Formats: sequence, C-alpha cells, structure tokens
Amino acid sequence: MTPSGDPTQAATDTPEAPIHNPANILTLLRLVLVPVFVVLVVWSGFDESFLQVLAAVVFLFASLTDFVDGWVARRFGFVTRLGKVADPIADKALTGAALVLFSLYDLLPWWATVVILVREWGITLLRLWVIRYGVIAASRGGKAKTALQTLAIALYLCPLPSWLDTIAAWVMWAAVAVTVITGVDYVRQAVRLRLSARRPVRPRGVVREGDLGA
Repeated sequence: MTPSGDPTQAATDTPEAPIHNPANILTLLRLVLVPVFVVLVVWSGFDESFLQVLAAVVFLFASLTDFVDGWVARRFGFVTRLGKVADPIADKALTGAALVLFSLYDLLPWWATVVILVREWGITLLRLWVIRYGVIAASRGGKAKTALQTLAIALYLCPLPSWLDTIAAWVMWAAVAVTVITGVDYVRQAVRLRLSARRPVRPRGVVREGDLGA
C-alpha cells in the first residue's frame, strides 16, 4: 500500500468496470464538444459578442464534465482503461484547441501555446509510460494549474471591457508559469516511480555487504 501523502499510487488489480458507463459517456461528450467549441470561436471571429459568450459557456461546460466524470468514476468504481486514456486526451484537446485559436487570432504568443501544449501532452505520455507501475496522482499544483488555465481561457473568450484585459493576461501568464512548474514536478515523480519499480525488493533479514557501514 502506498503511504499517505505519496504522490504516486500503486496500481491495483481490481476488476475493470464496463466501458459503457456514465464516466466514459461524459468523457465522450467532452470530446464531441471540442469541434463544437472550435466552430463557435471561428464563427465569432472574436468579433461577435454573443458567439464568444456561447463559446465560453460550451468551454466551461466541457471543463465541468472533466471534474464530474472523474468524481463519478472514483465514487462508483467506473474506472476503465479506456477512461484513463480518453480522459486526458479530451482535456488536452479542449485546452489545446482554445490556445491554438488564441494564437491564430494573435491574442496569445505562439511560444506560450507551444510551452503549454508540450507540457500537457508530454505529461500525458509520461503517465502512460509509467501506468503499468503505478498512477501519478494529480497534485494540488496540478489542480491549481487546471483552474488557472480554465479561468484564463474563459476570460480570453469573453468580450471583456478593456480594463479587464490586463487581468486576463496576468491570469494567463500565471497559468503558463504554474503549468511549467508542475510539469517539472510530474517528471520527477515519474522518474522516481519508474526507478522504484525497477529496484529489486530485498527480503527482510538479508544484509548486503556495505549495509553495516565502513
């Protein structure tokens, strides 16, 4: 059993839930909403207030399903391999689509979009790489990163008064900073998990040469 507070959680052999369950349906809904969101943003051209607000509502609703499907999966045991793979893909697709659109419309520098996307997809691939050894749990920093990204994107989507543009920009830069910092921390966790999985377990009572000191 993993000690309390450890950022990594050991994989379990519990039976997998059926693929067709509420958590996976919510994940699929989030994936379906991604092209809907993109169409609304492109249609608005960041020049039609109603469509911008509608796009923001769709984005926030899709982001909410991320929280709900995770809670449903844990609360009712609807954890599946499909969900573990599809859930982060849906999250990154939604966030990535928004950031790319911002850069295409010159609202956000391309370097910021690239930094966030490399971090997001890189950590997703890293989690898949070590999933057979354990699960890298979402940290408080990771949750703060998600909250900041969601807030920043929502602010960029909405037609705000000019005096709020600076606030939206500061929230976005905070999101970029926390995204990078938490990315480094997740890499550290993954390396530690991978190394601990490869380290042989020594039987109790067995003393190796050098264990008693010089």
